[in-house]
Amino acid sequence: MKWRSKYTCIALGAALLLPLCSIGASSLIEINLNKFWQAAARAGTGDLSHQKLELAAILNKKESLSTRQKLEQVNRYFDKWVTYQTDDIVWQQNDYWATPAEMLSKARGDCEDYAIAKYLFLRELGLESAQLRLIYVKARIGGRRSSVTQAHMVLGYYGDNNSEPLILDSLLADVLPASQRTDLTPVFSFNSQGIWSQGAAKSVGSPTARLSRWRNLLQKLDNEGINLKRS
Repeated sequence: MKWRSKYTCIALGAALLLPLCSIGASSLIEINLNKFWQAAARAGTGDLSHQKLELAAILNKKESLSTRQKLEQVNRYFDKWVTYQTDDIVWQQNDYWATPAEMLSKARGDCEDYAIAKYLFLRELGLESAQLRLIYVKARIGGRRSSVTQAHMVLGYYGDNNSEPLILDSLLADVLPASQRTDLTPVFSFNSQGIWSQGAAKSVGSPTARLSRWRNLLQKLDNEGINLKRS
């Protein structure tokens, strides 16, 4: 299914916008930045002082930033300080979900790492969990007429039930509306509250129960100053 309009966006439209109203619980996040940067320093050997100052500047002005500015500044921050690289090169594993501290310490990461880091720090900037989805997609490569795809993850932001979602992608610098990403086809999406299959209007279960890598990531986050919880 292609992203042709706000009503047919990759199941980000009718299928994935509906659950935004159906989740009563809210997801809270607490980030201890001192503990976070200590974890980043332990994971690598490089100087992170510039990264630390720039992130603090973004977080300190969160009350004055519009939602669009929050999306763009977090997107720009991780794109600036992290170079795209596959897990087999960075971690010598086929599929490793790095924490934001690990990713910044290496200054390298793949699509999941970017999407997760942006999700967490947008939550710290005050965006609701229900407004954000980590989305597994099939990304078409090789041009408009190509039938070749590869697995990919992006982050989707949903302003409200009637607005077109915005897509944050590690491979593109701009935050674009879904209708402009006709190269992406959905597989499933999730956040800290639920997991949605393609075309489903309701969550099919707990992401921690169904996604072992997400569960393992959350356990690491607790040790790095990032705490996600439900209320």
